[in-house]
Formats: sequence, C-alpha cells, structure tokens
Amino acid sequence: MEYRLSQFVAQIKPVSTAWLAKAKERLDSLTKPPGSLGRLEELAARYVCMREELLPTLGKKRVVVFAADHGVVAEGVSAFPQEVTYQMIYNFLRGGAGINVLARHVGAEVEVVDIGVNHDFEPDIGLISRKVAYGTRNLAQQEAMSREDAARAVWVGVERAQEAVAQGVDALAAGDMGIGNTTAAAALGAVFTERPVAAVTGRGTGIDDPALRRKIGVINRALSLHRPEPNDPLGVLASVGGLEIAGIAGLILGAAAAGRPLLLDGLIATAGALVAARLAPAVTDYLIAAHRSVEPGHQIMLDSLGLSPLLNLQMRLGEGTGAVLGLGLLEAGLKIYREMATFADAGVASK
Repeated sequence: MEYRLSQFVAQIKPVSTAWLAKAKERLDSLTKPPGSLGRLEELAARYVCMREELLPTLGKKRVVVFAADHGVVAEGVSAFPQEVTYQMIYNFLRGGAGINVLARHVGAEVEVVDIGVNHDFEPDIGLISRKVAYGTRNLAQQEAMSREDAARAVWVGVERAQEAVAQGVDALAAGDMGIGNTTAAAALGAVFTERPVAAVTGRGTGIDDPALRRKIGVINRALSLHRPEPNDPLGVLASVGGLEIAGIAGLILGAAAAGRPLLLDGLIATAGALVAARLAPAVTDYLIAAHRSVEPGHQIMLDSLGLSPLLNLQMRLGEGTGAVLGLGLLEAGLKIYREMATFADAGVASK
C-alpha cells in the first residue's frame, strides 16, 4: 500500500500560472475597480487554476467527515469520554449536528466515514464503513498505529475523493470526529512545524488547566519515546497520528490529483494537511483555509503551509463546520467571476 501511495502522489502537480493570468484578465474586465472584491476574487482565480477552465461551474459540494477513536484518551487528555465519538456519529446520520446544519445552509452534502471508531455500527444506516482499526493505540506508550495501517487509512481518503469526483462533486471539505484527536493533531503539529509542544497544544473540548498541563506532558513524552522524523511523514503519522487525520490527508491528496479544491477546517484537518503536504508539496495549491480555529496551534500550522484563513469566527467545534462556511465563500467568488457584467457588456467606461 505504501508503494501504491507513493506512485499516486508523484502524479500531483502544481496549478498552472497561465490559468491564473487568464482568470485575472477576466476579473479585471468586470464592472468594478481591479481587486476591489479582495479575497473573493482570489478564490475565483484559484478555482479557475485548479479546474483549468475559463468558466468552470461549481455544482455539488461535499464535506467528508472522518471518524475515529484514540487510545490516548486513557491519559485523561479530553473533557469527554470516548463513547461520545460513536454517539455523535448517530447524531450526524440523523442530521442533528452542527455540521449538518451549516452544510444545509450552504447546500453541501455530508458524508460520514467510519475509518477507526471503537464501535460496531448496524448496517444500512447511511454510514460509509471503511474501518482500518478500532481506534489507535495509546501514543504515549506505543506507536499509535502500524505504518501499514497509516498507509491504508490515507488511501481510504484518496478513494473517498476519487468517488466524490466520479459522482460529480466539484468542491470538497474535510471534517473530523474523534475524542482525543486534538492531542494527536498537536503532536503532528509539533513535529512538522518544529515548534514547542506547549505552543501548538490547546484545550480541545474544553479541558481545565491541570488537564492542559497533563496533555502537554503526554505529547512531550510521546515525542521523546518515538522521536518521529519530519521527513518521514508516514512514519510520523503512524507514531503519533490518528486514523481520521490520515483519512483527511488522503482526501487532500485525492482532491489535488483530480484538480478539485479542498476546504480545510480547523486543527485536525490542518494536521492532515501537514501530512499531505509532506507527501506531495504541490497539494498546497489546492488547499483553502476556511477559518482560523481558536486552538493556538492552528495558526502555526497554517503559517507552516503558507495559508491564510478566510474567516476568524472564534470557532473550535471541528466536524468540518468552518470548512463548509468556506465552501459558501468559494461559491460566492465564482458567482462574481461568472455572472458579473464586464465593462463592455454593461456599456460602462473602464478605468
């Protein structure tokens, strides 16, 4: 599986600057001062580059929520018990979670993927079952997963992107669910950004000061135990990552390979982006940072990727909630690009 993955990532190429020039020419011909719609224009231009079409459409939008459990919750790093992971999946499938509400608001589909939940779900409930394992092991005591399982989980994400594109999805967003996953994400962030653990670790689901100190200590202990090497992204993922983070990394790779934008959510999704960018640096051309989470490590990770968030709404829920709001902004930018009259069309004098 690792060899197959390496062959796949070798196909991912940066976007074409020639298409950027074409998009800018059209944007500057619209009835407005050049650049006056700011980042909406940037989003439209980037989408044109990804799709390599002068007037691309944006129809189906989908957020893929990967769910998995984490053995590190045994260390007392979360305010919630592990069973909340599977309980929330039922909530997603009933349409009652925050991600369902905001996805409906922007007209996006929600796909929920069991990639590593410590629970057996009934068949035919609308859940995509791609379970690699029943959660990760306790990363403070042993590697979170085997290297093979890490590669398998990444490939699950690749396949979700490929299936989405085959079904006509034009833009993807990444979401997550997994009690304990901010610990794994912070560990990955510390490795890939080479910043101190305390700088990238936050309160997650709302832990108090003693629990935060414990969480930082757990991550430091794990990094001392495993000594992950940043230039071996799959090895880092296996030692201190999570199965849903691996799935998000794969979704990013699959989206980039297909020339589709991937809207990032918060800390967890951006940890997946760090993995994906180490596997295939060109994926950053296809990433759009939808918002900045209040988790302190998130901005550090975004800076490392060279991404600037569209929104700062003091959000920290995860699930893909911030990412779907970004889908709405992407669509707004493209509508401006496609539907706004040009100076010539409107009979308006240009600058």
